[in-house]
Amino acid sequence: QLQLVESGGGLVQPGGSLRLSCAASGFTLDYYAIGWFRQAPGKEREGVSCMSDSGRTTYYADFGEGRFTISRDNAKNTVYLQMNSLKLEDTAVYYCAAGSRCPSAHGMAYWGKGTLVTVSS
Repeated sequence: QLQLVESGGGLVQPGGSLRLSCAASGFTLDYYAIGWFRQAPGKEREGVSCMSDSGRTTYYADFGEGRFTISRDNAKNTVYLQMNSLKLEDTAVYYCAAGSRCPSAHGMAYWGKGTLVTVSS
């Protein structure tokens, strides 16, 4: 069964950091572009970051540039999103996805169920 499972979400204070993980099973991430997306309450889903299958190209939404870092560990079949200097507006459910191309969600074929990140004082 092809599956992506996110973890690492939780409650963090403004200015804090979290590292999200996304473990794949049933398929190998090596050959896929990987992306992180988020959806805040009452808002549309939006792209956060994306990495090409080769790992040579990365994309970041403007709000994440300089604060978020996407990475992948093919040996562990896992992708990560390091989030620093978190802001209240980063509160959302974060989803990882894998597919054929970045950065649009339309290029993603497999999706996790999401992990909740809450930034609050």
